[in-house]
Amino acid sequence: MKKNIGALIGLYPTPLVVVGAMVEGKPNWVLAGHVGIIGHDRVMVSLAKNHYTNKGIRENQKLSINIVDEALLPLADYAGCISGAKADKSGLFDFCMGETGTPMIEQSPVVMECFVEDVYRTEGFESFICGITNTYVNEEALTDEGKIDYRVLKPVLFEMPTYEYLRTGEVIGNCMGWGKNKSNIVTDEEE
Repeated sequence: MKKNIGALIGLYPTPLVVVGAMVEGKPNWVLAGHVGIIGHDRVMVSLAKNHYTNKGIRENQKLSINIVDEALLPLADYAGCISGAKADKSGLFDFCMGETGTPMIEQSPVVMECFVEDVYRTEGFESFICGITNTYVNEEALTDEGKIDYRVLKPVLFEMPTYEYLRTGEVIGNCMGWGKNKSNIVTDEEE
């Protein structure tokens, strides 16, 4: 029996990222746990409206999405503890500028350089709908076929409302592997 716990989001955990943007001529970084895929060619980054980083994203219409792994986690967590309006976070990470002038974290194993296509506003939040200009991946996190190997990458996940970070697990199967052969599926009626 299920219990109704209210109108709460039940889609966590999500990948933890650090968003980078130029603000007043300097790189600024903010930790973000509200990210998502909205198609095969668009992503969404949702940030509280009052974040200092939002100002730079709105002005420049671009940002970087830097995937957080366990090695990057301590600095990434710190990026979420203090506002760029109160402290200069430009030197927090080793960074380089992407082809479009977006700051990208060198220590991040996967970085997406994005342009803002639209902004969806809800109470207290700005959700930036982004196209991806470039994706940069550490070579050791690539398969022989040139695809991201998440077993090597092991991105950190963010869970809310507990505000906990989780390790990614192991592969348990291939997508659409079980469903292709219905005899592999056991239902309650068949037991």
